[in-house]
Amino acid sequence: MADAETAGLAQSIDNALTPVSDFVSSIIFFSVDVFGVSLPLVVVWLMAAGVIVSVYLRFINFRGFRHAFHLIFNPKEHIDASGEISHFQALSAALSGTIGLGNVASVPLAIILGGPGAVFWMILAGFFGMATKFAECALAVKYRKVLPDGRTIGGPMYYIEAVFARMGWKTFGKGAAIFFALMAIGGSVSIFQVNQSHAQFANVTGISAPVTFGVIMAALVGVVVLGGIRRIGYVAGKIVPFMAVVYIGAALIIIGLNITALPDAIMTIFRSAFGLDALGGGLVGALINGMRRATYSCEAGVGSAAIAHASVKTNEPMTEGYVALIEPFLDTIVVCTITALVVIITGVYEPFMFSDNVQGIELTSQAFENTFSWFPVILLVSSTLFAFTSLVSWAFYGAQAFAYLSGGSKYGDVIFKVLLCVALSTGAAVSVGAILNFIDSMLFAMAIPNILALYFLLPELKRDVKAYEAKHGI
Repeated sequence: MADAETAGLAQSIDNALTPVSDFVSSIIFFSVDVFGVSLPLVVVWLMAAGVIVSVYLRFINFRGFRHAFHLIFNPKEHIDASGEISHFQALSAALSGTIGLGNVASVPLAIILGGPGAVFWMILAGFFGMATKFAECALAVKYRKVLPDGRTIGGPMYYIEAVFARMGWKTFGKGAAIFFALMAIGGSVSIFQVNQSHAQFANVTGISAPVTFGVIMAALVGVVVLGGIRRIGYVAGKIVPFMAVVYIGAALIIIGLNITALPDAIMTIFRSAFGLDALGGGLVGALINGMRRATYSCEAGVGSAAIAHASVKTNEPMTEGYVALIEPFLDTIVVCTITALVVIITGVYEPFMFSDNVQGIELTSQAFENTFSWFPVILLVSSTLFAFTSLVSWAFYGAQAFAYLSGGSKYGDVIFKVLLCVALSTGAAVSVGAILNFIDSMLFAMAIPNILALYFLLPELKRDVKAYEAKHGI
């Protein structure tokens, strides 16, 4: 496609996305001014949820950590249980939706906009997000639906509807669940992944073919998602461990070769986090940007991963809560921190502070390239796998949300997935700014009804946790 045609397509897509994202953003990102930095109230909503759930469940993010790994490595078979995939496959499927280009591309953006201190607040958000993820995934399994053909449909839309119906607010609950499902469908148009993986492809190879790249990526996604959650779980179980080892291994080599700079990098993060540096708006700028990017990265409180976990084969919903709390730890505390250290140690972010027109993945690539000229190839492989697995997971999330709205029609499921893949094929031609605004709007919107329902379900969840712990001697 000629450059003029590509530019025209990009502009058309941007024109379509911008009004939608601007409208939703004006509502979702209603902000107050705090020391000259805009604080979206939805960030407070997410922060408060993580802290409240952690305290209410007696810091299950600490207490349940060991048991979570026990369930992964010593799975208990539930032969007669409903569900379609194992604990490990559910974890891999959910991780494939969170360990993505948000880790590679969004972390540098958070550092540019909020200073290195944003990393500290990302880690803290990840810790509290472990408890939120526990709650939403355990409840998703408890309230899931099993169709006559054996397929499972689950996610926050079911417990949102159920809890408010029990309280006598049936219409409100149904409306809140429909709103969640619509936002999940919007979030499933995760063209940010296509866009940033193409950016790295063009950066390494010098070939810019956004439409061709998008079509190939979307076709591969279609092959997997049309096979349902069993195929998604199988593919994710194979790819996620491999891509994590490749990316983390390469990043650790860079950190190891610059080990003398590590103490200074850590001190830079802490100084910036508490406003001792002027970068990025001080304390408030670091906190806001760190929390915002952490939410996009681990999605705790958003309710997306609960959709994947709802398909697990188990008779005990609490088991999936424990397994799920590993996700924010691996995604935000491990992978995002490693990415941040590479970017800060190499100093590639410094010339771009306060810049509004930076491709996040290009900074990560530059940080890799500063060590070895061929390292961007490793990043290309990792980022493409990250993008692919994230696209697959979010396509499933959108399909499950559509199934809720359509009553589980099998033909409707196929049509939705095909149409979604067509939309994804355009992703490489869109500007990153338009994509981030659109996706952030959808994700944060999902968090509003999800967290509200979690608050009303906390007493029930606490009783279930106590019963489970007493049964298993935890």
